[in-house]
Amino acid sequence: MTMQDDLGWANLNWEVEQACREAWPAAVETVVDGWLFRQSGGRIRRPNSVNPLRGKRGAPEAVLDAAEAFYTSHGQTPLFRVPEIAADMETALDNRGYQTEGGTIHLHAGIDELAEVRDEQVTVSPTPSEGWLAARFRMGAYDDADRRIFRDMTGLIVGDKAFVSCVRDNEIAAVAYGVVRHGLLVVESVETDGRFRQQGLGRRTVGGLIDWARRAGASAACLQVVADNTPARALYASLGFRRELYRYHYRRKAIAA
Repeated sequence: MTMQDDLGWANLNWEVEQACREAWPAAVETVVDGWLFRQSGGRIRRPNSVNPLRGKRGAPEAVLDAAEAFYTSHGQTPLFRVPEIAADMETALDNRGYQTEGGTIHLHAGIDELAEVRDEQVTVSPTPSEGWLAARFRMGAYDDADRRIFRDMTGLIVGDKAFVSCVRDNEIAAVAYGVVRHGLLVVESVETDGRFRQQGLGRRTVGGLIDWARRAGASAACLQVVADNTPARALYASLGFRRELYRYHYRRKAIAA
């Protein structure tokens, strides 16, 4: 691989990193010395974590001090999201006893590499309906605080967006949403009601999102999937998401017993 190839992959990785953040915005975002502190409240990790930005970043120990003060002021346990492409915080986190949790993969595909899947019972809307939100909350077992935070988050999204649902037996059985940023579709929040699994509804729903993104002019697509979620990875592979870019995990401040 040439230096130019390495630069191309680095550019793609950071474009995906930024697009995925923007597809799930946090209520509060503060830049500190090349790191982005995100805070929304609730239990969802991504919008409540420290994330590296591309370019020069400050010394880990100083940033760690600032992050601990920031999250403590919000009544939250400090949490770092650590992607393979920027692992410079790992040693400092080790030294302070941060524990590792989670493990997620970024997948990517050109829009022409993705399957064409259409279903007349898949609907696409630029905003989430009350029915869409109710189905998402039912499938994700959100508490009241998470419901409020998720609802607010959807209103913060910038860019072309679509909320997709698939109906079976007169009710919403699968949902997803997507955001196109700079020609890149980010697939998010894919869920199928447990009563309707093994019927291909997730594939139809994401397929509807891909079809919408094609018409919106997207040239590529990406998503994040939990590393050990074998059924989800098989679903995405069947649609054409076969290129793994990089992985990330979280590091959480250990709480003394």
